[in-house]
Amino acid sequence: MKNNNRQLGRILSRREALALFRVAGSAIFLVGCTPRKSNSAQAQSSVAVAASSTANSATLPACIVRPEQTEGPYFVDEKLNRSDIRSDPSDGSVKDGVPLKLTLRVSGISGTGCTPLAGAIVDIWHCDALGVYSDVTDRSFNTVGKKFLRGYQVTDANGIVEFTTIYPGWYPGRTVHIHFKVRTDATSEQRYEFTSQLYFDDSISDRVYTQAPYASKGQRTQNNAEDGIFKDGGDQLLLKLTKNGQGYAATFDVGLQTLA
Repeated sequence: MKNNNRQLGRILSRREALALFRVAGSAIFLVGCTPRKSNSAQAQSSVAVAASSTANSATLPACIVRPEQTEGPYFVDEKLNRSDIRSDPSDGSVKDGVPLKLTLRVSGISGTGCTPLAGAIVDIWHCDALGVYSDVTDRSFNTVGKKFLRGYQVTDANGIVEFTTIYPGWYPGRTVHIHFKVRTDATSEQRYEFTSQLYFDDSISDRVYTQAPYASKGQRTQNNAEDGIFKDGGDQLLLKLTKNGQGYAATFDVGLQTLA
């Protein structure tokens, strides 16, 4: 990534976000592999369809469209291949917070169903319990050189990647979220990339934020309904959390469909 990606920028408009959507001349869809009845034929579609909510989902076989969402200003391609992203390789410190085990099952759409997509690169990144991202410069912090809460995994034969992290904190202007990016093998003839965000139930976030270290930041200023990016399909990107020891676990199904 270019150095200016380390600088805080304004939230991209939908038009700008779509302009940054790089798919080597093909359209790509992010979908949840949830069976449903549909007699509609698969249609050649523009990238704008991928950014819609459910209006055009009938064109996709056996799956429900989930929207692309902006990468935001804080993506840094650290190339950190690791499952547990809580530590900072620069000094060995570990970020405090409520534990979160996140499993992503990535599939490719074939015919009328989804099949596991092996060998896809899945990055996740998010802020710490106090709303700070690593390896960026912001008006309120400078963490250049730190690499906490960033990492990638490569999907196995079942299309699965697993991450151990913490429940994200919050910062002004956004609701609680985790960024993720799915990329196919860069050595293949066509390389595809899809970026979006995952969200949390407001009531769970409110409970988490009464605990240390989150509580020291005070009451958050934005919930899901007030977040402009969440309003653009975020309800399709909500994690279904289950209790897991002292923390939570969630599994999220995504699929990729490419149209030449």
